[in-house]
Amino acid sequence: MPRRRRVRRAAQDVHRQGAEVRPARPRVEGPGEADQLMSIEQQLTDALTQAIRAKDLRTADVVRMLKTRLQERRTAKGFAGQVDDALVLDVIAAYRKQLQKALAEYDKLGERGAAQAAQLRFEIEFCERFLPKGLDATALRSLVQERARALGVTDLKQVGRLIGDVMKSHKGHVDAADVKRIAEDLLKP
Repeated sequence: MPRRRRVRRAAQDVHRQGAEVRPARPRVEGPGEADQLMSIEQQLTDALTQAIRAKDLRTADVVRMLKTRLQERRTAKGFAGQVDDALVLDVIAAYRKQLQKALAEYDKLGERGAAQAAQLRFEIEFCERFLPKGLDATALRSLVQERARALGVTDLKQVGRLIGDVMKSHKGHVDAADVKRIAEDLLKP
């Protein structure tokens, strides 16, 4: 008996016995509590699947780029860690930072770089969906002032210590360049 026929008969036997057929993995529809439970990597995979089905090439390209960067990080020489949400967030944050630098360059070009700048803005907006919300300027300024008082930092020579302390306690929520700029403004004589 050919293999195809044997497989079909086995499936029919299972169906006749009343066995429940379940999907291989649970399907999550739309945003909500279930998105909180899924890993960020799984959310990226689902976003890629939906983008391909909807023929949304811009979103599919962004997700593919993020997945490629994540795979590069996994296979990098010396990587011995575990792939978890923290690593995925780090990859997304690094990519967003790179896009923001490129966006500044394209904005300088004016109309010649307008199309590319629009694409970069879209990619930045997509990346920000996955990243935690950062502190606004006033909250960041008050945080830096508070940490400077707590550490006793009064001189520009100690800015590095202040930046390190703020970044350690608020990694992912603040940008080191912004912290440095605010710290230098506060400590100027």
